[in-house]
Amino acid sequence: MFDKILIANRGEIALRVIRACREMGIASVAVHSTADADAMHVRMADESVCIGPNPSSESYLKVSQIIAACEVTGAQAIHPGYGFLSENAGFVQALEDHGITFIGPSAEHIRMMGDKITAKETAKRLGIPVVPGSAGGVPDIETAQAVASEMGFPVIIKATAGGGGRGMKVATSLEDLEVAFRTARSEAKAAFGNDEVYIEKYLEKPRHIEIQVFGDGKGRGVHLGERDCSLQRRHQKVLEEAPGPCIPPEERARIGKICADAIGELGYAGAGTIEFLYEDGEFYFIEMNTRLQVEHPVTEAIFGVDLVRQQIRVAAGLGMEFTQDDLKINGHAIEVRINAERIPNFAPCPGKVTAFHAPGGLGVRIDSALYAGYKIPPYYDSLIGKLIVHGADRQEALARLHRALGEMIIDGVDTTIPLFNALLEEPDIQAGNYSIHWLEKWLKAKYA
Repeated sequence: MFDKILIANRGEIALRVIRACREMGIASVAVHSTADADAMHVRMADESVCIGPNPSSESYLKVSQIIAACEVTGAQAIHPGYGFLSENAGFVQALEDHGITFIGPSAEHIRMMGDKITAKETAKRLGIPVVPGSAGGVPDIETAQAVASEMGFPVIIKATAGGGGRGMKVATSLEDLEVAFRTARSEAKAAFGNDEVYIEKYLEKPRHIEIQVFGDGKGRGVHLGERDCSLQRRHQKVLEEAPGPCIPPEERARIGKICADAIGELGYAGAGTIEFLYEDGEFYFIEMNTRLQVEHPVTEAIFGVDLVRQQIRVAAGLGMEFTQDDLKINGHAIEVRINAERIPNFAPCPGKVTAFHAPGGLGVRIDSALYAGYKIPPYYDSLIGKLIVHGADRQEALARLHRALGEMIIDGVDTTIPLFNALLEEPDIQAGNYSIHWLEKWLKAKYA
């Protein structure tokens, strides 16, 4: 086992990894920008190193500075959290060159799943069901018109190197295909430095279902059920729950086995998430995230498994502490993402937190790096906390979420807490009856 781990991240996820390290008797090293000198993850770690100025490009994305911090502190491994360098194959390769262990999959697997076309081809080869679409990248509008006409409208154009909803446009007819195609390519170029796009069939009212997988890197893979992440705004998840309220047990077992077998065949190491659109009882692969997800706590809640601990064990060569037969679902869990944003336009709202009170009680978990007096910097993502509740069933989890939201106090900045209070009053949310388009339609109607 490692003696010391450096966390190449910030905020709540850095704090989450520090807690796992402490329980395992491993020393932790926090890195931070000058803006984060007073951040909670810096205070809680055993050591800390400033790696640069405020912009993430000069600090949290600066590979040379992070490697230097490892060498200075003697950290043997790096946990990337999510975002930043967590899916950067070049970073993983640089760590290997310096004899530092990356707590995550290999550079090869990150590259394989980081390109959407390669990922889709790999999924098909492994027997994972995929959305009908182009065989590869679509080079020009003439090819796009031919592919879309054969497939049938509506279609969606996606950046091959995309993520977070950027470089994605829907076309409902040949007439609007050209504008959608050119806009998607332009956005992709600006966001990712790569304007290659591909085309898929656009599903009308799908749910976003993701399967949590885990591999030991030696040919054994397991799945830990699914999460429903369908409540989204601009392709950004807002609320996640596990298990999915619409997935029958036999379907969960079927798609779970397909994903677990695929992970084993790949020889994949650590945590990953295989994401699907789900409509009319069918799963359609969209991408694989080769890292820990923001919403991993709901899976931890219903399975009683510490996913970060397992990541560290696998990276150290010790293997997983469970088999597929050990993994049994217990109850229902829901997570809401608390952002420092102003409703209804969701404008970021950085500033000083004048008061903070975390909810508590049975079945309530809060993952947050907030404290009274903390100044939320304007340079990074607006996520400031995750409220996770666990109950015997979905109705108890909803009731617990309602109670916990009422206890939570964050003064000094606007947050998305009022949004969740309003959502819990909606019959569709209470019944679990929603698709990936539900939230944006609701927001448009409510705040017209």
